[in-house]
Amino acid sequence: MEWLMNLNKAIEYIENNLDKEISNDEAARIACCSTYYFQRMFTYVTGISLAEYIRRRRMSQAAFELQRTEQKVIDIALKYGYSSPTSFNRAFQNVHGMTPTAAKNMGSILNAYPPIKFSVEVTGGHVMSYHIEKKDAMRIVGIRTPLVEDMGENHKNIPNFWKETRQGMNFQKICSLSTLEPRGILGISVYQNPENIFYYIAAASDKPILEGMYEYEIPAATWVIFKTDGHFQESVQSVFQRFYKEWLLFSGYEYAGLPDIEVYPIEEEKPISGYSEVWIAIKKKEN
Repeated sequence: MEWLMNLNKAIEYIENNLDKEISNDEAARIACCSTYYFQRMFTYVTGISLAEYIRRRRMSQAAFELQRTEQKVIDIALKYGYSSPTSFNRAFQNVHGMTPTAAKNMGSILNAYPPIKFSVEVTGGHVMSYHIEKKDAMRIVGIRTPLVEDMGENHKNIPNFWKETRQGMNFQKICSLSTLEPRGILGISVYQNPENIFYYIAAASDKPILEGMYEYEIPAATWVIFKTDGHFQESVQSVFQRFYKEWLLFSGYEYAGLPDIEVYPIEEEKPISGYSEVWIAIKKKEN
């Protein structure tokens, strides 16, 4: 359970720096992973983005101080990293539903968000169908959109990217490129460095690149492949969540840090539900 211990150490770092600058890179270093992977994993395990968690924790502490001290609102705003009263008011109201000034009154109903503690839960009960395969390097060809390290923003932008693609001419072009395994239209999150994060809608292909498209080679790897059946977005999100919270804990493997692959069927009616797969690269834990 070493990765759980590392996550808790990262949370401890965040807690100790709520009134200081918090470095996502430092939190990720403590968790022993890349910044992008840390934020991705955090979002799937907790259900909220890292940025939103930090905001909630800071506003929880700010609310306590507003009621138990005589400090001015502007002083507390500055303490928690808000140089603008307007931005502090907005953040505070998003968490508590009232202004910081109103929160000073005893009897005000506020929302407290305690620190997260990662631990092994009693989970399961629902089957996770999977198999493990070794695959050579695969070449993908398709279109892409830039991602950011805030997973909350990505979860908003990726569905919009799919919607635009499905309504445009590129969808059928990408479908026609699918010549290699995994067959289908693919959604792929590619992290190369903090300035080079993309989500691809692509196909595994040996065909030439079409105009306006990009190619990328995913290294040879061992993959755990999960099968799902249901609404695509909900099914895929559920697989990633259960991978981190259940499968990974007891499998004897660890995450390999390669691009994650979502595999969807190629059909004329462009369905939004049905059979799909999630491919996640893994590696055996080092002794």
